[in-house]
Order: sequence, then structure tokens, then C-alpha cells
Amino acid sequence: MNHFSETSKLRLQSCHRDLQLLFAHVIQDFDCTIVCGHRDKVEQDKAFAEGKSKLQYPNSKHNSNPSMAVDAAPYINGKVDWTREQLLFFAGYVKGVADRLFITGVISHRLRLGADFSGDNDVMDERFRDEPHFELIS
Repeated sequence: MNHFSETSKLRLQSCHRDLQLLFAHVIQDFDCTIVCGHRDKVEQDKAFAEGKSKLQYPNSKHNSNPSMAVDAAPYINGKVDWTREQLLFFAGYVKGVADRLFITGVISHRLRLGADFSGDNDVMDERFRDEPHFELIS
């Protein structure tokens, strides 16, 4: 049975309830890790400086409290798999679970993928790709 580490649980606790509910469902069938939830100013400035974010503090959805964004990655064969193929497969799975939970009223926000910021279901047309990123649409 899949389960989150204590670190992943703490990171997920910094996120909006909808993200917590979503990933509670995801972990049941797809082992994964929570890489980042809320980011304070120092963490956001670092992510921006390293090119991991296009937004400066406080403009990222990671900067709200609770965080309206989470970064998560698949855990495959005992380790995080950072390959684009696995990240995209995982993102598609998470999006499917999120859509089902939204339609059934379990969560109150739709989900946008960092792999498809434009929301057109074409992951190849993105200028900035952030496959591990998932954010709630207000």
C-alpha cells in the first residue's frame, strides 16, 4: 500500500484542502512524493533565481497560505522518477482524478497542470514546462 512520507505529509498540509483531498486519492493508486507546497519569500526568490519559477514572490500560487499549488512527482521502483515521460504520465493521472473529484463535488476547484498551463491538452506547445506543478484554478 502506498503512503506519503512524513516530509510529504508536512508539505501537503501547507496546501489548500482540495489539494490535500486530491493527493489523498492519488496516493491510493499511484505512489508519489510531495516536493513542495507553500513557499515563503526566500524559497520563492530562490526558485525564481534558479529558473524553476517564472513568478517572483508573492505572485506564485505557492505563496498563498494555504498554498494553491503543489509540486509532486511519481515514485517508481523505489525512487523519484524525473523523466519527462513519467512526469507527463503522472500529470495525466492526477488530472483525471482531479476532474472526477471536481465533477462529483469532492473538491471545489479545477486543476491546472504545469505541463499544460494553457489548458489546451497539448503539452508540446508550452514555452515554460513545469511537469511536477499542479495548481488550483480560482
